Amino acid sequence: MKYEFTIVVPVYNEEDNLKRVEKSLTDYIKIASKKTKILLVNDGSQDNSQALIEEICNHNSDFTYIQFQQNCGLSAAISAGFDNTDTELVGYIDSDLQTDPNDFNLLLAEIENYDLVTGVRSNRKDSFVKNMSSTIANGIRRAFTHDGMDDTGCPLKVIKTEYAKKIPMFKGLHRFLPAMILLQNGTVKQITVQHFPRIAGEAKFGLWNRLLGPLVDCFAYLWMKKKYINYKIATKG
Repeated sequence: MKYEFTIVVPVYNEEDNLKRVEKSLTDYIKIASKKTKILLVNDGSQDNSQALIEEICNHNSDFTYIQFQQNCGLSAAISAGFDNTDTELVGYIDSDLQTDPNDFNLLLAEIENYDLVTGVRSNRKDSFVKNMSSTIANGIRRAFTHDGMDDTGCPLKVIKTEYAKKIPMFKGLHRFLPAMILLQNGTVKQITVQHFPRIAGEAKFGLWNRLLGPLVDCFAYLWMKKKYINYKIATKG
């Protein structure tokens, strides 16, 4: 059966989580509502992540990987995943597994009628500072983008690949995926998903990344929105 859905998993220094990633995604593939494969994107990890990724891919035919020469950031890893996807649908999940791969089925159930379906983390299992900074940052982004999203940073999304491949890459991209789909005159929907505390590894974003950084990115988004070119080809000869 031909693959229908690719899950992109950015990895940066996640050696303590990768075995859990393998098990969780292998279990999900068995119950996935679409024929699914996994694309691990190693964003220049400096630990043992690459060796573990190669081991995982060697004995799982549904897993593949790409490796960056150096650390380029989460947005670059997601963009590279989209660029290297050949299925009709593409998804994204963080390798810390604070969201549940099984919830992809909730998003896939809605994707036929939308161009992006994103999770909204219910009962978030993060620190007060992290939750509060994310709430403020989401409010700022909504004010700038008018995307109507409550949790744009949720690391659980499904997108129609034709839309994902048209998203221009810039730092902070992962915070604006719904807005970038709307720029293409696409449609978006949000679905409540589960959230769990981080079990292993370290968070890659601090207060600056979650709050002040996104504020700067909003001005970049406004510039891009003004300059964005959107077209659809009617016929070819």
